Amino acid sequence: MLPSLFLSHGSPMLALTPTPAHEFLRELGRRLRPAAVVVVSAHWESRRLMVSTSERPETLHDFGGFPRALFECQYPAPGEPHLARRLARELNAVPVERGLDHGAWVPLSLMFPEADIPVVSLSLPTAWSNAELVALGEKLAALREENVLIVGSGSLTHDLMALDALEAPAPDWVTAFGDWVHERLAADDRDALLDWQAAPRARDNHPSPEHFQPLLVAMGAGGPAERLHHSVEHGVLAMDLYAFA
Repeated sequence: MLPSLFLSHGSPMLALTPTPAHEFLRELGRRLRPAAVVVVSAHWESRRLMVSTSERPETLHDFGGFPRALFECQYPAPGEPHLARRLARELNAVPVERGLDHGAWVPLSLMFPEADIPVVSLSLPTAWSNAELVALGEKLAALREENVLIVGSGSLTHDLMALDALEAPAPDWVTAFGDWVHERLAADDRDALLDWQAAPRARDNHPSPEHFQPLLVAMGAGGPAERLHHSVEHGVLAMDLYAFA
């Protein structure tokens, strides 16, 4: 049975730049062959839970200030309207037509570059508590038995105001938070993770919560965590990837 995954998607330039995280995602995709992907991205926030029923979701270039080559990237993976409508019923989610934001298509384009695996996007409900987000993952867990890959796409650390273009070593406040999360996940201490905002330097790494919250969905959808990859980009973006067996 497939694990659920939490992916740190970092900068949109991950799609084009052969960093360690870029190379790892390419290798990981060679080991997986799901029937479909259900992705919760930090870049689709909504008050109510929503699900995209698009048959051919467009590639959303929901960013600015990057090279033209990035805006020319397309990821024409099909949608899966039947699965999306089923999720709308089972989760009481609002069905909408929506494309794939960069939190979805950037990592998936590395894992599944042929764009031949259907993708269904779920929104990240901003009004939900941490416990409700874990419960959402628990409701999605049964899909893993149907060979559906559950993906939470965010970033283990995400203070864009502190980005370092020179790729300096990660500062202590990034390392302290990342180590705390890793230790809590390794111990399967879900109670502590439900209160992750109390972790060391949590607010410094996440001035807003949306890039950490997909981890809670992925955690709810699986069992014990295994860290598959760790690297840091731009000094402060920890690119950790966790699998929940």
